[in-house]
Amino acid sequence: MELFRVVTLAEARRLLTRYWPLPGRQEVILPLLAALGRELARPVTAKDDVPGFTRATMDGYAVRAADTFGARETQPVILRLAGEVPMGQPAAVTVGPGEAVAVATGSMMPPGADAVVMVESTEVLAEGRVAVFKPVAPGQDLVRQGADVRAGTTVLPAGHTLRPQDLGVLASLGVTRVTVYEPWRVGILATGNEIIPPEANPGPGQVRDINSYTLAGLVRKCGAEATLYGIAPDDLEDLTARIQKALVENHLVLLSGGSSVGTRDLTVQVLAGLGQPGILFHGVALRPGKPTVAAVAGDKMILGLPGHPVSAMVVFSILIEPLLRYGSYDHLAGRRTVEAILSRTVTSIPGREDYIRVRLEAGPGGFLAVPVPGGSSMISSMVQADGLVAIPLEEEGLEAGTRVEVKLF
Repeated sequence: MELFRVVTLAEARRLLTRYWPLPGRQEVILPLLAALGRELARPVTAKDDVPGFTRATMDGYAVRAADTFGARETQPVILRLAGEVPMGQPAAVTVGPGEAVAVATGSMMPPGADAVVMVESTEVLAEGRVAVFKPVAPGQDLVRQGADVRAGTTVLPAGHTLRPQDLGVLASLGVTRVTVYEPWRVGILATGNEIIPPEANPGPGQVRDINSYTLAGLVRKCGAEATLYGIAPDDLEDLTARIQKALVENHLVLLSGGSSVGTRDLTVQVLAGLGQPGILFHGVALRPGKPTVAAVAGDKMILGLPGHPVSAMVVFSILIEPLLRYGSYDHLAGRRTVEAILSRTVTSIPGREDYIRVRLEAGPGGFLAVPVPGGSSMISSMVQADGLVAIPLEEEGLEAGTRVEVKLF
């Protein structure tokens, strides 16, 4: 079998996007609060205007704006107080020429009025009169019916992930239950004879399983469900059985380790036999993360990530997280970045896209991006870092003082 048919990061994303989103997710109807962070399966269309009536946005007096023109501190306009609109009640009084009606923030605007004078710009006089000391323009300090949401408009499209503000707009429309997709189910399997559970004491040549836990945390942070399938030794039968079980129970399976060249690396052999369309790529022009392998079997996707913890996390961040969280690589909400000045020169090799770990520090002109040392096996370097800086495919590095974009963790 030919190994390391290396593709660029852009090509890897294109190949994965061809099959994403994966089919087969079930739709469920959930109460509003339970739907936070879930992906809408169907669009939501407004059945009502929001607000459902024109209302005041200040405490004061509903007036005809033209009646206040020319008002000033030394020569106020005097209006007749025609009544009041209580909060939560329909307006039972009309504003005529030379009249004012008392309103509170949120009160329905009475017919005839087209503006609100703030109470601070008025003074109540004897005999049911109000002095207005400042003019107002038509439409001032009120919100018209339907200004927020118009009945018949699509408020939230299918595929939208619900945020707290989205729950608010749904509540304003009287929507208390929504149809959403079940979360993506992701199975996680560590591989390698040298990997042992975290609770075990490592013997010579053994290391505790880090990747299962970092990957599960990353998956859950994306709003997906993570299930651990333990540690598979370098045994074809055992590895095949675990991967097949994980595929049955999940939409996506993530493997860590077993993707590099070696006589005992069996991952590619197993993936090649799972079904069509098969292996999409084995190798990405990326550092860290070159020996990444991806395959699709029917309606399930499998990614074999490098065994080094930093590599696995970086590959997840740039290849998997955007799909789980946003469904694409170009969603604007996924561009969580800040600009910073690189504190020292870093080198690279043209022909691969390098991702360096950096921590952010306050500098005289903004943020400084300080490269964090450490190889791809050192998980502590990810703990110390705040994000990643990409060195483009064609560059030999970045010089100190370069303005860079930091992708935040």
